Amino acid sequence: MKVAVVGATGLVGSKMLQVLEERHFPVTELIPVASAKSVGKEVMFKGKSYKVVGMQDAINMKADVAIFSAGGQTSLDWAPKFAEVGTTVVDNSSAWRMAPDKKLIIPEINASSLTASDKIIANPNCSTIQMLVAIAPLHKTYKIKRIVVSTYQSVTGTGVKAVQQLEAESKGEESEKAYPHKIYRNCLPQCDVFTDNGYTKEEMKLVNETRKILGDDSIQITATAVRVPVVGGHSESVNLEFEKPYNLEDIRKLLESTSGLIVQDEPSENLYPMPLTSHEKDEVFVGRIRRDFSQPNSLNIWVCSDNLRKGAATNAIQIAEYLYQNGLL
Repeated sequence: MKVAVVGATGLVGSKMLQVLEERHFPVTELIPVASAKSVGKEVMFKGKSYKVVGMQDAINMKADVAIFSAGGQTSLDWAPKFAEVGTTVVDNSSAWRMAPDKKLIIPEINASSLTASDKIIANPNCSTIQMLVAIAPLHKTYKIKRIVVSTYQSVTGTGVKAVQQLEAESKGEESEKAYPHKIYRNCLPQCDVFTDNGYTKEEMKLVNETRKILGDDSIQITATAVRVPVVGGHSESVNLEFEKPYNLEDIRKLLESTSGLIVQDEPSENLYPMPLTSHEKDEVFVGRIRRDFSQPNSLNIWVCSDNLRKGAATNAIQIAEYLYQNGLL
């Protein structure tokens, strides 16, 4: 496979190179791609140094697959040009997620809908991915009526500048600000910008992407997304209301048998998912599984995942793996 990584010098792009190597994706030729200011820089892959090239040069090299993590406008401008020469694009930005003619894919849930004609495939938002890996099997069995989700999101979701801000503030130093307030020893009830309805873009992604991936616009969803001074993983408190009654033991068994999901739920041993223990793992972790006694047929769960891996790089590469394994590239 001739593989282009667009945005190869960024936080997610670097993680993509790491995950491609770890998962032994059959890369016969790597094309690291970045903006004009990064052209000529070098990135490491499997112990070898590769020079970063610009967009047009990468298009001319006609990769089999291009994995994008370079921002929404870059994807809108360049993904169609890659697709025109026959390259399949897996895009990590929000650019194509809600486009009616583009598929929004979490491999464990809906990869089977992909065909060779899908030349631009959208990778969902990190918060959406981890929540849906945990709740999709529950929806299939018990049908979810309503979701109330609160997220506790790592600074790595914002990028390098945010990590630098947190590190500088922890040392009492000044730095360039990624956020409108201090993040060290603080929580910001704002992920991304506010929209006209009072919700942030991140919160609306959870609403809209969930409905699209599950193929069910009837699910009522409300979200609050919070940035926390954590490096390396997002956490979510998820409250679900089902149409059907459930047995708690059946819920546990269902979650334990779900691909890509690990149950950590032993309260007596203080065992539950945490961003610290989810860091650098590809799986989604679920725990604090308990009945919501305030509402019929309702359940509380706690979900953690490494947002740069399953929430971004790993999910995108799993999409590429599915395409490759099924002869769709």
